[in-house]
Amino acid sequence: MNPKHLGSDFDSFLEEEGLLEEAEAVATKRVLAFQIGRAMEEQNLSKSAMARRMKTSRSALDRLLDPTVPSVTLLSIERAARALGKRLRVEMVEA
Repeated sequence: MNPKHLGSDFDSFLEEEGLLEEAEAVATKRVLAFQIGRAMEEQNLSKSAMARRMKTSRSALDRLLDPTVPSVTLLSIERAARALGKRLRVEMVEA
């Protein structure tokens, strides 16, 4: 058996199975939820206070912070960033 690279990489496998886009979206959401949660902790900001700053409901904030819920709007993420004194930056890069 050749110890070198056997088969494709994981991204290629996900792409072949039609799962790459969804996996990348979930990973991105997990990172954003983590960053928002961490910034809230650093500012000693409760979920209720954060929801008030965002002018949204606590349940909407819970969905934003839940890494398993990938479908949130850019507007929600932007509101969270602004509520934390930050700016959202979105960019497209070469695949």
